[in-house]
Amino acid sequence: MRTALRSLKPARLATTGLTALGAAGIATTALAGTAHAAQAPAKPATKPAAVAHAHDAKATKAAKDEKAAKDEKKDGGKEYADNLDGWIREARAIMKEHDIPGSYEGIKRNIIRESAGDPNAVNDWDINAKKGTPSKGLLQVIQPTFDRYHVEGTPDELTDPVANIVAACNYAADRYGSMDNVDSAY
Repeated sequence: MRTALRSLKPARLATTGLTALGAAGIATTALAGTAHAAQAPAKPATKPAAVAHAHDAKATKAAKDEKAAKDEKKDGGKEYADNLDGWIREARAIMKEHDIPGSYEGIKRNIIRESAGDPNAVNDWDINAKKGTPSKGLLQVIQPTFDRYHVEGTPDELTDPVANIVAACNYAADRYGSMDNVDSAY
């Protein structure tokens, strides 16, 4: 393999995804963790693969951060992405102001189970729906529960993602101590 790598021109190495270090032509990126990669290079490269990889990772992260910034909204001076992560973070900030417990992980786990992250999800088949009050939103809240546990400062709309999370967590805190203690329909 080393002979084959030595014969590749630098431009060819870049297109193969391999980086050769030193005169011995030790491949690191693709061979990391193999016996070949364990050999020490005869002469260090001018730009080790780890440095190049770290630079690429920073560039990728910067591009993702820039895209996320385009999707963000302002709310009270803080910015939250208009997606599941942003809704949970915004809800937790409001919950903190109102002493409503609930971890990011506990909230997300319940959202995924209840609605798969769809803020417009509606359950039209369970007992609540049969009684005329279907569960709606990220955490599948019925209107009477939302009305009772709605937190001032959030939209008075059951399917608003942040209002739905905060009201559901307020209800779960009252009934179970925290949304973190909910592991099934509640």
